[in-house]
Amino acid sequence: MENNKRPESMARIDNAALADKFIDEQVAAVKEQVGDKKVLLALSGGVDSSVVAALLIKAIGKNLVCVHVNHGLLRKGEPEQVIEVFGKRLNANLVYVDATERFLSKLEGVAEPEKKRKIIGAEFIRVFEEEARKQDGIEFLAQGTIYPDILESGPVKAHHNVGGLPDDLKFELVEPLKFLFKDEVRVVGKTLGLPDEMVFRQPFPGPGLGVRCLGAITRDRLECVRESDAILREEFAKNGLAGKVWQYFTVVPDFKSVGVKGGLRTFEYPVIIRAVNTKDAMTATVEDIPYALLQHITDRITKEVKGVNRVLYDLTPKPCGTIEWE
Repeated sequence: MENNKRPESMARIDNAALADKFIDEQVAAVKEQVGDKKVLLALSGGVDSSVVAALLIKAIGKNLVCVHVNHGLLRKGEPEQVIEVFGKRLNANLVYVDATERFLSKLEGVAEPEKKRKIIGAEFIRVFEEEARKQDGIEFLAQGTIYPDILESGPVKAHHNVGGLPDDLKFELVEPLKFLFKDEVRVVGKTLGLPDEMVFRQPFPGPGLGVRCLGAITRDRLECVRESDAILREEFAKNGLAGKVWQYFTVVPDFKSVGVKGGLRTFEYPVIIRAVNTKDAMTATVEDIPYALLQHITDRITKEVKGVNRVLYDLTPKPCGTIEWE
């Protein structure tokens, strides 16, 4: 653990000047470690991997190969944002893999939450491995490891799933953020010029919307989750809640209920809204959303999301509920 212990002399990075200093130091360190070799990175579009990507692009440019795997369980607009920010604005060496059909086929009929997670994680490793083997001259693997990952999970960031690559891919790790806490990572990302919607993105589970489409994933319910989540995020942003609420999302369970639309009887899905605040994710309180806003969100979701006729608000704190439903 000695090499993974944050230096006692390291100042908290809480402003742009300290972030600039950190960036300069890490750019120099990466250049020294990597030289003219290539580095591979699984770029999810989340905060940690995005900041690592921007930092390494600054250090080694096209010698960073970013692989963005779209498993079909991302939120609305996220693959497009990764392509726009890294492929176009930062001119990254970006490999985009649309593996939606592959993942959804593997998940068909699988209802047990832990089995779903394992399928998604294992398939991600396989897709990433296939892309890694297509690249020539890769000797390093970059990861968005941050200090809490080391404190809680050991030196390899398990939830990135790249720790399961086969032994013959003998990559040396590049982890420029491994001594930073999440708030420091955000300051560095902001200083590197990443957009706020990426830098201040709320926590998102590794299996993505797969754990918010409850039970066996179907394409119609997956779209209900994606579209209702987009409406919720849009309304929270417009009404000043995006920075106030720690995590907010929608869930669609695997059952239908009777409703009425346009004078006709319907048999459609409910959407459940979850919005919580927490400091450590061990406990969580439910956000008190203004009733008029909840009514407006309900009206939008029931009118704009195909296959939905009810909207519910989850009032359960943690404990006894968990933050996610699966």
